[in-house]
Amino acid sequence: MPKKTVKYQNILLLVASYFFYGCWDWRFLGLLVFSTLLDFYSGLQIHNSKSQGGRKRWLIASVTINLGFLAYFKYFGFFVESFAELLSSNGLQAYSNMLDIILPIGISFYTFHGLSYVFDIYRRKIKPTTNFIDYALFVSFFPLLVAGPIERATHLLPQVERPRSFEYCKAVDGLRQMLWGFFKKVVIADGCAAYASPIFSDPGNYSGSTLVVGALFFAFQIYGDFSGYSDIALGTARLFGFELLKNFNFPYFSRDIAEFWRRWHISLSSWFKDYLYYPLGGSRFGKLKTIRNTMIIFTVSGFWHGANWTFVVWGIYHGLLFLPLLIFDKNRKNVGPEAAGRLLPTIREAFQMIVTFTLVTIGWILFRAENITKAGQYFGGIASKSLFSLPLYSGYQALILFIVLMFGIEWLERRSNHALERLRLRYFVVRWGMYLLLLMLCLANYRQNQEFIYFQF
Repeated sequence: MPKKTVKYQNILLLVASYFFYGCWDWRFLGLLVFSTLLDFYSGLQIHNSKSQGGRKRWLIASVTINLGFLAYFKYFGFFVESFAELLSSNGLQAYSNMLDIILPIGISFYTFHGLSYVFDIYRRKIKPTTNFIDYALFVSFFPLLVAGPIERATHLLPQVERPRSFEYCKAVDGLRQMLWGFFKKVVIADGCAAYASPIFSDPGNYSGSTLVVGALFFAFQIYGDFSGYSDIALGTARLFGFELLKNFNFPYFSRDIAEFWRRWHISLSSWFKDYLYYPLGGSRFGKLKTIRNTMIIFTVSGFWHGANWTFVVWGIYHGLLFLPLLIFDKNRKNVGPEAAGRLLPTIREAFQMIVTFTLVTIGWILFRAENITKAGQYFGGIASKSLFSLPLYSGYQALILFIVLMFGIEWLERRSNHALERLRLRYFVVRWGMYLLLLMLCLANYRQNQEFIYFQF
């Protein structure tokens, strides 16, 4: 479509986005449209209000309704069951029978899109758009609708409003990033899931060494799954002339926990920093309040992931790992590139990466466990004498080779936006041979009914 018809481009993309979402469950399209209308109208009212009180009332109304829907669909059952368990532990009989509440896919993501919009209008960082189609496309653009990245109106909305035309180089680069994302999802993540899922489902039946293998496979699984989705989303958006926020920056090459969180799920970390950490005071009012604000951020981040105490504990765990760096002013120590100017890291850097990855993997056990009891069982199994036995599983040699291939390519291309961005193999046959190899690996390892992990959040 010609760039002069940006209005019709946006209508086409909006219809495609709603169709995409409706393919999951068309009944929840109403919730998506209502949320979009709420924030669109609230943004106009906040901007047009003559008094600060009026601006604040519309902001509070928008935030309350948005978070109310999120709390109902995502956390209502959790709070009811937790309250029932509390009563039962005190000898009181409690009945928590209730209707199963379906969690609308992507509700956390599109809710945060809308909230960032009204917050930025309230802060006078942006003016509201008067074009509902443009705003609705910003909220529901299909590549990012169900699992992010969490976009800002300051970044994406201007791209929605300006004319766009097809650019061959951007499209090719987008296809490369999509191919790499599919490789990480289908070959790495789904391959690791085949081994990790049975272990986490019944950790009591496996040796300590096998539990360690299961934890490692889940660490690779969640990275391949979520960063793979982000690559697919960014690559798809680039086909239509959009540049989405980078969500992963090779996080397993981090040298401390602070650097890990600057590289992992970047859009969520920055969202909480801008809309929760800074309003709480950030680091402006002394070390104690900075520590308090930091722990709030990590706890809320954990709770954002789902209605389970394992996520809350996982968030607190990362907060506690972050605190020593914060207290001793080391949280901004590793902001420069790793192995700068060298092919390989120094021994010190390699040790830091191994330690950081180990700490992160321990946290992934909490994240993946079905409940706190099974998490404790998992850690207890690792701490047993069976840790020094041979792992039970075998037959994953090819998968390990693929994991090494993934990290090897990403290490060599760690200065790029994605692993295949600077693929400039001299010969056409060799370059396309690599494309076809990755594609064939995806087709050969495809498994049905393997959803992306972050669809549940």
